[in-house]
Order: sequence, then structure tokens, then C-alpha cells
Amino acid sequence: MTEHKKHNTVLFSAISTSFLTAFAGSALTLCVPAMGDYFHMGAASVGWIITVYAIGVAAFSVPMGKLADSTSRKNVLLIGVAVFVITSFLSIAASAGWTIIALRALQALGAAMIFATNMPIAIASAPPSKRGQTIGIVTSGVYVGLTLGPVLGGMLNHMWGWKSIFAFAGIIGIFSFAASAAGIEDVQQKDEGSRQDVAGNIIYIIMICAIIYGLTDLNSTSFAWIILAGGLLLAIVFVKVELAASNPMMDVRLFKGNPTFSLSLLTAFFQYSSTFALSYLVSIYLQVVLGFTSQTAGIILISQPLFMAVLSPKVGKLSDRMPAYKLASAGIGLCGISLLFFAFAGRGTHLVTILIALAVAGIGTALFSSPNTNVVMSCVPPSKFGVTNSILSATRTGGQSFCMAIITLIVSSTVGNVSLYEAGADNLLHTMRTGFIIFTALCLSGCLMSLQRRKVS
Repeated sequence: MTEHKKHNTVLFSAISTSFLTAFAGSALTLCVPAMGDYFHMGAASVGWIITVYAIGVAAFSVPMGKLADSTSRKNVLLIGVAVFVITSFLSIAASAGWTIIALRALQALGAAMIFATNMPIAIASAPPSKRGQTIGIVTSGVYVGLTLGPVLGGMLNHMWGWKSIFAFAGIIGIFSFAASAAGIEDVQQKDEGSRQDVAGNIIYIIMICAIIYGLTDLNSTSFAWIILAGGLLLAIVFVKVELAASNPMMDVRLFKGNPTFSLSLLTAFFQYSSTFALSYLVSIYLQVVLGFTSQTAGIILISQPLFMAVLSPKVGKLSDRMPAYKLASAGIGLCGISLLFFAFAGRGTHLVTILIALAVAGIGTALFSSPNTNVVMSCVPPSKFGVTNSILSATRTGGQSFCMAIITLIVSSTVGNVSLYEAGADNLLHTMRTGFIIFTALCLSGCLMSLQRRKVS
């Protein structure tokens, strides 16, 4: 097999696994009410079907990245896909609420193994001159999954119920496993040291679980603030443990000794913590204020990830030819413009204008994501690709959780302890304006942070 064919095979594996995890997440969100009825679960309990997955992915991605870097990325990827496939099919037979939540937790472990390995394997198979293009192509797999998830997931759920989504994900996973097993060669440069940082792993997992849970549940339970504070204190302990470790799970010295690396991760956190609000708030705005059905709202929202999927490979290729931070800075700036538009959207805002604003956000995210990832991965040697990509994934999840925490606090202060669907159009518009002004400020702060990289690059 020629090097070109080998790289294409690796790309197919990376794209299919990226699509798999993105599709499963975005498609299943639509089925939560139906799953709640099936398992006789209340609103608070059924939310854990989604929450436990997000927490699990965030908590296990970095440990799995370190494990993959020091052992075998191919083996970790294959185990991850196998776990994802098995839990998908077992979920079809789940008969109790606690069972589906437990299976989703195990599925999160499989997804973390996938997140930690598919991108690093693809990048390692490409020459440095095509690193950005490769990142863009793999990233497009994520956005295709996000685009098709609501549409295809809605169709599957309508025709055959929520179990069909798990069946579809399982079948896609089988093809991904076969392609990965046959097409990937395990020729990575392994990270130095074979001993695993057990203490660092345990502290990190508990720390991330506490922080993400605390952010997610700030307005639901009285002790969420305590759990969040505990997680932040553990972060201090984690840094001290990693500085003293001979083979740390996470080389925290990278953050101090490489300002480009630190600025890129901070920029990613600000970007994801601001733009994650779009799909959530705009979906409710389209239904409650403008009166669209949930199906129509879903179709309208597709315009954002559609642009992301189409443009990511082209932008990734472009980031190999010009300073990637410039593309990323322009992208996060466009996202800020889109957020500012929705801060002033109202009852009379035309649908075409909304579609343009969503398209601008999609273009901005495409301009940001692949180039920023390219900058981050260029800061480390190939032996640390797995753990570095996992840190970036955890940053994304943390930013998204921080975004939802801000929305929760805004809602509690503007409309009280009711869902946004029940708040009424006027209250919702006030909540939206407050939220989007805050998120615009966060986004523009991220843009300024991104531009600082020109001084250190």
C-alpha cells in the first residue's frame, strides 16, 4: 500500500470515528423525552443520560490520551470503538433507567478513547506541511455528525424509536472498527516512560467530574457550589502532584514555558464558552418567540454546522500556508459579530437575517477550529499528540459547561426557577439579550487573546 493510500485509510478511520461520536451525541439529545417516558424517569433523572456522557468524556479524555501516547494509540482507539459499539447495542436492551445511565457512562469511556487517538493518529500519518489540512478534514467529520444528527436522528426516532439511533451508531462503529484495524499501522513515537501516573490520573478524574458537575448543576442543587469549589481546590493539588511526578500524566510545565500553547487553549476556552449558547438559546428563540415548530427550528439551525463541515477542510489546508493564529482570530471575531446580532434580535427579525447570522457563526467556527488546533499541536512533539489533543477536548467540554452555567445563572436571575420554554416571549428576549451581550464580551476577549499570539509566535 502506498503512503498516499495509507494516509487516506487513516483519514477514513478518523473521519468515521469523529462522525460516530458527534452523531450519537447530537441525535440522542432529541430523544431524551421519549427515553424518559420509556424508563419512567423524571426530568432531573433523565437529564443524566446526557450529563453523565459529557462528564465522562471530559474526565477520561486526558488520561486516555496519556495512556495512548505511552503504549499504543491504535490499540486504545480499537478498544474505544469496541466499547462504544458494545454499549450501543446493549443500550437497545436496557430495561431500567439506572442501566441506560451506566451504559452511557461506559460509552463515555469509549468515546474518550476515540477522542484521545483518532486525531493524533491522523496527524501523525501526515507530513507537517499537511497537518492543518488533515485536522480540517477530520474536524469536518465532527461537523457532519452534528449536522446530520438532529435530522437523521429525528427521522430514526420518528420511524423506529430511540433504540434505532443506538442501532445505527453501533453499525457505523463496526465499519469504523474494521477500517481502523485494517488500515492503521502502529508506528507512533511513544512518550518517554512506561509507568503511569496513577495519583495524577485519579486526582484529575475526580477534579474534572467535580468541576463539570458543579457547573452543570449550579441552579439545581444547593451543594453544587461546594462541589465546584472542591474541584477547583483539587486543581491546585493536581498541579503540585504533576510538578513532582517523574512521568506526569499532564506536563503542566507546558503552560508556563510555552505561551503560544497556553494562549491557544485559553482562546479555545473562550470561544467554546461563548458560542455554545447559540444552538441552545436560538433554538428556544425560534420556537417560543417566532413560533416555529421544533422540527423547523432544527432545520434552520443546521445552517451553522453545515458551513462548518463544508469549510473546515479548506480552512485547515489554508492554515498550512499562512499564520494559523490569524485565521483563528478572524474566526472568533466573526463568531462575536454573530453573537452580537442575536443580542438585538426580536419578534420582527426576518428569517433570512437569522440564517445569515447563523452562517456567519458557522464560517467563524470553521475559521477558528482547525487553525487553532493546528497551533496547539504544533507546540508539542508527536509523542505528546494524544494527551495534547485530549487537553484540547477537555478545554472544549469545560468551556461548554461554563457557558451553560452562565445561562443557568442568567435565567435564575431574570425569570426564576422555570424553563425557558415556560418563561414567555418577553422574558425570553430579555434573557437572550443579557446572555448574548455577556457571550459577545467573552468571545471578543478570546479574539484579543488570540491576537496576542503574534507577539510570541
